[in-house]
Amino acid sequence: MNARLQYIRAVRVLVVVVLALGVVACGAESDYANKPRPPAPISVTAAIDKTRIRVSPPAFGGGPVTFIISNQSGAEQKVTFESDELGAETGGIRRATGTIEPRSTANLKVDAPEGTYTLSASGGNVAPATIKVGARRKSSQNDLLLP
Repeated sequence: MNARLQYIRAVRVLVVVVLALGVVACGAESDYANKPRPPAPISVTAAIDKTRIRVSPPAFGGGPVTFIISNQSGAEQKVTFESDELGAETGGIRRATGTIEPRSTANLKVDAPEGTYTLSASGGNVAPATIKVGARRKSSQNDLLLP
């Protein structure tokens, strides 16, 4: 019976050693791609009045953007953000808000690549705004306290 206990202990030690080597080997992969985070989102304001859309700032770098749109026109509006490039190599972007009531606001989130865009309103004779998006903004990889 003593030999049987020694055999069981040896098997247990062998299993523990094999498991320990397996755990150590799991983290040995060295080709892990640490992809950088996207740029930090920015907020761009837009105001619709009776004659045109005003955007501030009208030019910024590419990446995530939240448009905060205020309807000061006195009529319901639907705002559309779309690329303004004919014959581009890649497909265009077209995003729209729902109906924005007078004296109300809406948000429109877009991940805009470099290019020229138009922000237009659906109601009345409101002139659209032209937006210039430059090269992609730098990664927010090392920025603290971001969502």
